[in-house]
Amino acid sequence: MITELNHRERATLRAVAQGHAEISCSCEPDLFIDGLSCCDQSTAHRLARLGLIAPAHEGARGELVLAVLTVSGKEALGTVRTAAVAAA
Repeated sequence: MITELNHRERATLRAVAQGHAEISCSCEPDLFIDGLSCCDQSTAHRLARLGLIAPAHEGARGELVLAVLTVSGKEALGTVRTAAVAAA
């Protein structure tokens, strides 16, 4: 479980949530924001490894597809309530 995201990670998640991001289909995916390579690919890789962002659908190796927030990404960004919070 992630305890805290830094400002850049939260900003990247917001860009993904707003539909501005594409992700490459690969084991270490690269992120593109508004058609430009993300300036901090280590943040993009971390968010993907943590399961916070993912491709919207499968694609060929290296293909760029829409990036989306996973349920965990939405929770980390605070855009969806977890079952534990909803039950409280």
